[in-house]
Amino acid sequence: MSKNLLHDNAKNWYKEKFIEFENNLNGEKLLPIHQLRKDAVEKFDELDFPTLKNEEWKYTNIDSILKKKFTPSVNKVEFRFTEKDVSENKFSGFDHYLMVFDNGIFNESLSNIDELQNGVTAGSLKEIAKSNFNVVEKYFKSSRKYCTAFDVLNISYTSDGAVIIIGDGIVVDKPIQIIYLNGSENESLLTQPRNLIVVGKNSSVRIIQNFVGNTGSEYFSNVITEVYADENAVVDVCKIQNESESAFHIERVQTVQKRNSVFTHHNFSFGGKLVRNDINSELCGENIETNYNGLYLANNNQHVDNHTFVDHAEPNCQSNEVYKGILDKNSKGVFNGKILVRQKAQKTNAYQSNKTVLLSEHATIDTKPQLEIYADDVKCSHGATVGHLDDAAYFYIRSRGIPANVAKSMLIRAFANDVVDKVKISPLQDQLNHMIFNHLNRVEIG
Repeated sequence: MSKNLLHDNAKNWYKEKFIEFENNLNGEKLLPIHQLRKDAVEKFDELDFPTLKNEEWKYTNIDSILKKKFTPSVNKVEFRFTEKDVSENKFSGFDHYLMVFDNGIFNESLSNIDELQNGVTAGSLKEIAKSNFNVVEKYFKSSRKYCTAFDVLNISYTSDGAVIIIGDGIVVDKPIQIIYLNGSENESLLTQPRNLIVVGKNSSVRIIQNFVGNTGSEYFSNVITEVYADENAVVDVCKIQNESESAFHIERVQTVQKRNSVFTHHNFSFGGKLVRNDINSELCGENIETNYNGLYLANNNQHVDNHTFVDHAEPNCQSNEVYKGILDKNSKGVFNGKILVRQKAQKTNAYQSNKTVLLSEHATIDTKPQLEIYADDVKCSHGATVGHLDDAAYFYIRSRGIPANVAKSMLIRAFANDVVDKVKISPLQDQLNHMIFNHLNRVEIG
């Protein structure tokens, strides 16, 4: 099948499913949010799904996604998951608020957000868009960027997602954990949360995004998350993606930061047959700090692609980026990190590092760190390294009587530590370390 035919067939499939979705909306077709959907559907004729000819997608072939006929979960609204599923998959050992999404649809009965402090709104996009669409529209309109047909696909079916809106001068007292439970034993589903996080002036929040799925279940998560950090806001988002190795996962994160704000994004990729993370920040004021911390692990035939972009538009800002990969068996990793320093952005301080360890001779990585600088008074650096576990350190550990498998696990722990340690919730650090060794089938060490 030719590329054009494959892409056209995929578009036609989702257009047909949109008609089915629209017919089931009944009175909801009159709500303002439906106009956003219809505007997006029209863009299908203008934008295509990316191919290897697209520079930003040259190492990631998405034909395996387009060949599948995924059914949008909004056309199948029954809940599939239970309290047991939540208990088995949530991160525990610390106090937190809880939001649960069942194949992209908010499940209020499994969530726990009843005692939010004053000035904090957290809930379902579907419900908030009904009661307070002006707030939702304000942010959606300002960032209506259609980069690829995947964005069009998400926005066309915009129905639900996590909305968190924090007023000015509020320190949210405990983390907000959002669990996305995905998959079905009977059909291949398309889940498309549209998340919106708005943090007011002088406010702070910690958010945990926990993506999990049925073991062996084939589904496609196509996610958009938008973050707005106002002046002096501090926003910490920790994404842990541990989905089925038969599943596909694409997320675009779009962040806008105002003066003196701090945004930190921790990105841990464990599961998925094909995973693509696009993480973008616009620094729209002075004295902004942006931190990207990433750890990607791939095993068997997994493919994990991380693209990051930091846009330094104003002076006196800093960005710090550390991404590390551990690849085993026949897995493949991609890292493309771009830092843009505009002419106005004097006194910029930007650092980027990508390091990858290959545990197998068949594992591969394509890495492309980029600096594009138009200012002359800056401090910027970037670098990438690819190699194997430190042979000298390995033989030293073995010489102390440590078994080979334990010695390798110790080196893996040391390599991943500076990413995991940046997570500020100690019980979550412990659970992440457990996931690292479990995913790589290595001996866990204390």
